[in-house]
Amino acid sequence: MNEVYEKLIKCYDSIKNRIPFKPEVALVLGSGLGDYCNDINVVSNLPYNEIEDFPVSTVPGHKGQFIFGYVKDVPVVCMQGRVHYYEGYPVTDVVLPTRLMKLMGASILFLTNASGGINSDFGAGDFMLITDHISSFAPNPLVGQNIEELGTRFPDMSKVYDEELNNAIREVASENNIVLKEGIYAQLTGPSFETPAEIRVFASMGIDAVGMSTVVEAIAANHCGMRICGISCVCNLAAGLTDNPLSHEEVQAAAKEAAPLFKKLVTESICHFGKP
Repeated sequence: MNEVYEKLIKCYDSIKNRIPFKPEVALVLGSGLGDYCNDINVVSNLPYNEIEDFPVSTVPGHKGQFIFGYVKDVPVVCMQGRVHYYEGYPVTDVVLPTRLMKLMGASILFLTNASGGINSDFGAGDFMLITDHISSFAPNPLVGQNIEELGTRFPDMSKVYDEELNNAIREVASENNIVLKEGIYAQLTGPSFETPAEIRVFASMGIDAVGMSTVVEAIAANHCGMRICGISCVCNLAAGLTDNPLSHEEVQAAAKEAAPLFKKLVTESICHFGKP
């Protein structure tokens, strides 16, 4: 058996009796956004360190646990804290939680993150609907022997971000007077922030926001047949676009300030998914 798949199955077998229901939506909560779980009907939690061979989040603001609960009537599993490539894990471990949530039964992956805005129309606290991504700067999680049990060797990436899900998010934003920007997101490895020269290059490539997560998860989810959508909270302007030095504390503070609108946007969007 493929070693990566064997590890995935080992993780799943170690916790399958602790999964209280089949979730419809898997929600990944980015930096500063973990408090979203306080506002849902929580059924149970599962700390990452209680899952056999599971990577554990080490980043401040990422609690490191799965939360099972209901967003109104929709059963969801939330990642309260994600694992990043810059923490030293192989990229196959970074996407292991995504694949695990697929095995739990989730068919939709809702990704969120904190990002640095490059688009000149963006400001700190804006929300950006991710319409596409550029993955050239992070290792591809599908490199190596293909896991046939999950997906094809050469998956199509033409429409990673599901248009029906995106339209539901757009509709919710419009109904609630929430300003929703749209754009292309790029994942960089981190943990250092980008240089001004790098940001100028990214801007010339049409990239609207950058961060240190999300893209590899989207690739893995697309590979195994999940429907994907994503919202990025623009928590600061990227290097060279402001005189302020960049810091993780600034990202957390901006995400916390944006949290009330974020919670409303995510909650109402999840409830709209699948509606005719």
